[in-house]
Amino acid sequence: MQPNHPTLLGVDVLWVTTVLSGIAAFAVLLAIYAVMTVRDPMAKRVKALNDRREQLKAGITASTKRRAKLVQRNDTADRMRSMLSHFKILQDEQLKIAQVKLLQAGIRSKEWAVAVIFGRLVLPIVIGGGMLLYVYGLGGFETWSPIKRYGIVAISFILGYKAPDIFLKNKIQKRSHAIRKGLPDALDLLVICAEAGLTVDAAFHRVAKELGRAYPELGEEFQLTAIELGFLTDRRQAFENLAMRVDLDAVKGVVTTMVQTEKYGTPLASALRVLSAEFRNERMMRAEEKAARLPAIMTVPLILFILPVLFIVILGPAACSIKDSFMTG
Repeated sequence: MQPNHPTLLGVDVLWVTTVLSGIAAFAVLLAIYAVMTVRDPMAKRVKALNDRREQLKAGITASTKRRAKLVQRNDTADRMRSMLSHFKILQDEQLKIAQVKLLQAGIRSKEWAVAVIFGRLVLPIVIGGGMLLYVYGLGGFETWSPIKRYGIVAISFILGYKAPDIFLKNKIQKRSHAIRKGLPDALDLLVICAEAGLTVDAAFHRVAKELGRAYPELGEEFQLTAIELGFLTDRRQAFENLAMRVDLDAVKGVVTTMVQTEKYGTPLASALRVLSAEFRNERMMRAEEKAARLPAIMTVPLILFILPVLFIVILGPAACSIKDSFMTG
């Protein structure tokens, strides 16, 4: 015999009460967990600023988790630096240029600048010397003329010297292209943040957070700029550092606009909106230019691959019919 429970509109009241009590208990536990695990919203920002401060003092831009590796890397860099100084090859101006190229390529460690200059010294000896030994010592390329053999040795030396610069230039171009793609969207978000009343550093933080997944290179640069805006005493220096780290005229135009806005107090949102429209028009013009070059680019594949197949398909049956008529005749 089943117990008689009170019902309301045909629904068991005791069952409904049990379910609601369970939901309420779960909500209370969830609220307690949320209160106990709440994080200070400023803790991450303060930690980032402290890390940036320590990095600027040490002259490096790496995380604290890699300190042990950095010590070993610093020892290696010191050895390379001492060797280059011994041969009187290391120059301050050359070192600064290499550091700027590394920043534009997304490599934050300044010790790699010494490695780039050291590579210019070592790689010609390794690549060019190896080719010289192979050609003239081991008798390689015997069928070649003396001029060709000398040319391949000379090219090996030149390639060994230019290899670090070619590598850095390739990384800079890829990074600049990735940043150029996301710059109009970033400016639109900056306009929205400026119209919402956010400060410049808060707007850069917000844009870096929103665009971090879609455009990680641009998000990284904006995040670093936001940290420098809160850390450096001269805010103009933070914008100039952004222009130095990114090898793009568009970014330099944005930096000029931001500096003028900081200096003269002009409206930031309207200036950024004009820049965003210009960058979008420029991106559309580049797409139209690529589309206009497409027929000329497709000419060679059309002649080599498509037209022969088309001729075979069209003229093949006619050729077979003519052959059959000659065979029967």
